[in-house]
Amino acid sequence: MENYSIVIFIMAIMIGLSAMADSVRIPYPVLLITAGIAIGFIPALPVIELNPEVVFLIFLPPLLYDAAFNINFQDFRTNINTISTLAISLVFITASGIAAVSYYLIPGMTWPLAFVLGSILSATDAVAAMSITKGLGLSSKTNTILEGESLVNDASALVAYRFSVAAVTGSAFVFWQASAEFAVLPLGGAIVGLVIGRILGFIIMRIHNNAQATIGMMLLMPFVAYRVAEELEVSGVIAVVILGLGIADFSKKIFPDRLKQQSKTIWEIIIFLLNGLIFILIGLQFPYVIKNISSDQLLPYIGYALIITIIALILRMVRVFWQRANLQKGFESGRGRISENALLDFKNSLIISWSGMRGIVSLAIAIGLPTHLHDGTPFPLRDAIIFISVAVVLFTLIGQGLTLPWIVKRLGDA
Repeated sequence: MENYSIVIFIMAIMIGLSAMADSVRIPYPVLLITAGIAIGFIPALPVIELNPEVVFLIFLPPLLYDAAFNINFQDFRTNINTISTLAISLVFITASGIAAVSYYLIPGMTWPLAFVLGSILSATDAVAAMSITKGLGLSSKTNTILEGESLVNDASALVAYRFSVAAVTGSAFVFWQASAEFAVLPLGGAIVGLVIGRILGFIIMRIHNNAQATIGMMLLMPFVAYRVAEELEVSGVIAVVILGLGIADFSKKIFPDRLKQQSKTIWEIIIFLLNGLIFILIGLQFPYVIKNISSDQLLPYIGYALIITIIALILRMVRVFWQRANLQKGFESGRGRISENALLDFKNSLIISWSGMRGIVSLAIAIGLPTHLHDGTPFPLRDAIIFISVAVVLFTLIGQGLTLPWIVKRLGDA
């Protein structure tokens, strides 16, 4: 009952702050994170630990499904070159860059541990990107690239994470095995998503006149797709994304307008509540991870997190503007399949660069680090890695989240 009361209290604060966000002109994720940090410091409040399994099994499937369902598929296909570049190559570039900085910067950091930290912070977050950029009036192309990247890049980050943790725990790194797993994870996830999508489509064709049953099936299937994929040891993230893309196209053809409106209303409420809870939970983690860090290490670790945040932003800007140049070169040469609509201008490139926020997935991966190695010894620098990861997530969400609207406005006025 105590936890039940706390959840009700947190949700009441979340709804109240969300209502205030427009009047104070601060992105509501930033308000909620700040509130979460403040709530976490209340002495009488019991510890609310973020369970990684809850994030991956309860929060992630509906949020990914909703994003994939509502993405502009034509823009997605047009910009697939940029999306795949950011979702794959940039993830590994970022992981390597953060690892190198961490190795030379943080005392006691080994290369395997540095790559663990790099892989945790390598991918941007779909929830953060969509929540921060919503309402800024970004072009459909920019929104699609940001959403498409953050929908796909989790698979790349999780592969990097698995093998870096394996290296720390003493398992041998086999390049061909890592390459095969990187190919199998998304491919297997895509197959699961397609199969579940066909099953859902078959069911909906027969029950779409019953609005409650149809919406209920659509609410259930993202969880089914994610669970089935994870049980088969393929990417649950990709399975849910492919399911969302497939059902979005299917629903346009057979859903009556009344059902579309009902479904949209229900999903908007669910996504609003899940988003709000996620951002408060992110803020709540900071006071708890501080307790595991000694006072003399606190400022240095915050400094390391700030430097890592800046390095990640620089790497992202370099890769985005490099991609812009590559697209222009490919278009002008006429030899590639680069259309004019796929080109990036300076405004698109800068906004995409600045929108690389980390979020709940990075947090869940960090908190889910093993507590012990195979031989029973404690996982080295576990508390430090978790603290730095949480701090980087907060720096990106609050720092970039507060400045992004100003950048968009200045670019719009230019």
